[in-house]
Amino acid sequence: MRTFEYARATSPAQAVNVATEQSVYLAGGTTLLDLVKLDVMQPAQVVDINRLDLKKVELLDDGRLRIGTLVSNTELANHARVREHYPVLAQAILQGASTALRNKATTGGNLMQRVRCNYFRDGISACNKREPGSGCAAIDGLNRSVHAVLGTSEQCIASHPSDMCVAMAALGAQVTVQGRQGSRDIAFNDFHLLPGDTPWREHALQPGELITHVTLDAPLAGSRSAYLKLRDRTSYQFALASSAVVVVLDGKRIVDARVALGGVGTKPWRAVEAEKALIGQPASLQLFERVAQTAMQGAKAYEHNAFKIPLGQQVIVRNLRDLTAKELS
Repeated sequence: MRTFEYARATSPAQAVNVATEQSVYLAGGTTLLDLVKLDVMQPAQVVDINRLDLKKVELLDDGRLRIGTLVSNTELANHARVREHYPVLAQAILQGASTALRNKATTGGNLMQRVRCNYFRDGISACNKREPGSGCAAIDGLNRSVHAVLGTSEQCIASHPSDMCVAMAALGAQVTVQGRQGSRDIAFNDFHLLPGDTPWREHALQPGELITHVTLDAPLAGSRSAYLKLRDRTSYQFALASSAVVVVLDGKRIVDARVALGGVGTKPWRAVEAEKALIGQPASLQLFERVAQTAMQGAKAYEHNAFKIPLGQQVIVRNLRDLTAKELS
């Protein structure tokens, strides 16, 4: 591990003022410290933000929920309002990592998770994320579990690892960030970037900007929601395919819907066309199967992960089926 400068911030303004383009922010550090030890990330400076007053979950007057960047995953998953009004988020968080990691990991840090591709982390293989222009060893290599079929490019096929972010993509949210020029809001579904020709650019942050809050949209009235995660084993494993689904029904008719996918996309994947296909239709298994096919349109399989296309469809159908079991009976 290389040496770096260390600074401890006492306010968001101080944090962004002391940061440089080669700085990283330290919160829980559950991913950052691993990557620094592996020499995959080589920050010139680490800015510790753990003493900042960003650890609150607040209900806003318009019904939205504002979450401080330093709220731990455990605190967020067990918050009374999250459990009651955003169950899909609580379920997603509790299916990620381990208890010890959730106790340490933070909301902002989860948004900033980097990919789990072995070629990115080994420090020697061709990887455009780690070394722009070097190539992507995963395309012709072992690309089964942590590689995507949606949103890929010839430069990168690594899937986004977060469970929490898939739920937030379905719920709708905005990310508030602070920089030297002040604060600004980024729509959640615009925060994570597709790899395209610049896979080393993973998010919409400008150099030195700090995430201060994530604000969830007000819950849909009368909604029911769930997170379904399919993986090789049921503990401490990343998703092969997952779905976060929110639906509102009037009798058997679906009047609103939100669908997002994890494990299959290079970013938390909002399936907008699938949502459109659900709204206004009576719930049925035939509808869910058609919608699932719509959600996976444009998917591109690689040598070892072609199974993710039908699996991505299955995780949508099963989630919708379980959420509407009463109406289907």
